[in-house]
Amino acid sequence: MAENVFLVDRPEFRPESGIATFSYGLGGRRFLEVLTFPLGGDSGVVDTPAFRKLLDLAALVLGVSYFKLLAPLVIAAPEIKLTRNERDFVLDVYENGLGEFYTRNDLQRFGRLSVEAPDDLAGSIPAPALPPRALLPIGGGKDSLVSVELLEAAGVPFTPFAVNPKGPILTSVEAIGTPPVYVRRELDKEMLRLSKEPGFFNGHVPSTAINSMIASLCCLLFGHDRIVLSNERSASEGNMVFDGREANHQYSKSIDFERRIAAILRDATGGALSYFSLLRPFSEARIAALFARQTRFDHVFSSCNRNFRLSGHDGPLWCGHCPKCHFVFLIFAPVMDKARLLSIFGQNLLAQPDHEHSFRELTGLAGQKPWECVGEILEAAACLHRLGNTPDWADEPVVRALKPDLLKQYGAEALQTAWHDLMTDAPEHLVPEQLASEVAPHAA
Repeated sequence: MAENVFLVDRPEFRPESGIATFSYGLGGRRFLEVLTFPLGGDSGVVDTPAFRKLLDLAALVLGVSYFKLLAPLVIAAPEIKLTRNERDFVLDVYENGLGEFYTRNDLQRFGRLSVEAPDDLAGSIPAPALPPRALLPIGGGKDSLVSVELLEAAGVPFTPFAVNPKGPILTSVEAIGTPPVYVRRELDKEMLRLSKEPGFFNGHVPSTAINSMIASLCCLLFGHDRIVLSNERSASEGNMVFDGREANHQYSKSIDFERRIAAILRDATGGALSYFSLLRPFSEARIAALFARQTRFDHVFSSCNRNFRLSGHDGPLWCGHCPKCHFVFLIFAPVMDKARLLSIFGQNLLAQPDHEHSFRELTGLAGQKPWECVGEILEAAACLHRLGNTPDWADEPVVRALKPDLLKQYGAEALQTAWHDLMTDAPEHLVPEQLASEVAPHAA
């Protein structure tokens, strides 16, 4: 296989073992990825056109992890038929989904990639019968746990879901108390080795897109008619412009991607499967305020990526040094009792002057928005400005240091208006009207 083509083979699924295999070719090498699903699902659904279509699309989306080793210009799937919309979806995953990867590796790929696959002219797909139940991805952070609280309060049945659960995902699901669906994903070891070698690229992949496709297969196997994400409106803000396009670390959590994948999953299942984020109307700060209303998950959740990588839990729940820790601490501080917040983090991150530059980046006073799942620049600025007018926080070193620069750059009126906007729900979302009305009283 030539280096300028990434080959995606047609995947296989064996219902007797719950194992799905995905094979790829790149630069004369072959790679094999394995997904292991729980047993006990509906084996009859495996032979339906809907499951077959979702499995094929999953192969293309999971392939980004292997494609990025050489980042060729052609993605070839000679045995996988695609509609025009599906072809556009795959291109979106490989272009915008890998936007950060291209930016940080200085690779110009936007508008230059092509997908070679046969046309799918079969028409509409018969809808499988799926019961009214939500599959809820759990990431171990605050967002999905707010979704748990809202769904429970509204009496909406759901099942926690995760791929390769570890650390705070396991402790959070244990605290939820509802039996989960877990899938094991085994990446090809040679791919992992090569990603660290000279001559090969490495970088961020759209993990939400990957996990969403895996979740869609679980919906058919275990009977769920919707995938309910917990992505906030802040996720739609990008990090920087590169190669003529905005690169967004959280692209596969954005409203643009949500619309794309929702349409793809709907069409692939004859309208049976829906996909939306329950928290899309909310800002990160608003979600923090909702989380602060209960203490149930205080000491089991974590949004820190540094301490929870492939190896799992290898330290405290919060490292206290990364931008993610700093941002989450910042949005909790205006809405949570100070003693409670310090007990969660084990330290006061605003009392440490060596963190000042990180908070300057988060609030737009220096550098660029970090390549992390953090909220909007103005959101962080509004939260820190609010702390400057709060007796419990006003004298902390970081707050004192940034307050005059925030006022100079944004102005008090703009920062106060921004805070008001953060606490006001946005109308742009895909939450079904009935569910939105059921949840609304509990999010007031």
